[in-house]
Amino acid sequence: MQNISEIEELIKLISKLPGLGPKSAKRIVLKLINNRDELVKPMANTLAQVYKNVVRCNSCGALKSNSNGCLNCENTKEKYNKICVVEDIADQWSIENSNIFQGYFHILGGTISSVGQRKEDLLINSLVERVNRDKIEEVILATSATVEGQTTAYYIQDSLKNLNVKITKLAQ
Repeated sequence: MQNISEIEELIKLISKLPGLGPKSAKRIVLKLINNRDELVKPMANTLAQVYKNVVRCNSCGALKSNSNGCLNCENTKEKYNKICVVEDIADQWSIENSNIFQGYFHILGGTISSVGQRKEDLLINSLVERVNRDKIEEVILATSATVEGQTTAYYIQDSLKNLNVKITKLAQ
């Protein structure tokens, strides 16, 4: 294989994506190179726009556009009395696709772990504020069954203990 540094760097970056290894990354890079005008240019423009314009909401953790408010927080069309707490945006999308939950979402941005992620880095304080402000009656904890997920759920329960709110967990 030719040693072109830009291609090697692109292969390394693409192989960091979930579910993709070096072989898949090479196939993707070859597809991109062979379809420069149809794929590379529009993808580069779209990635630049996403980088510039899409951020996480500081209140609920959902993705939002810089130019618009958060659709999750500003959903005034429907008033819910429940919040489903998930670890990341992929969890929110999975639950939304099931069409079984009608309520607000709160995306923590990870779990409390012994390495790296601290409880201060998660949006737990804003969850407590939302429960108070929006008069939420039920908080559904949809954290993972891992030690970190359960530790996070316990910490959230402890943070909400002084509020008059029902706390439930998903079955596992």
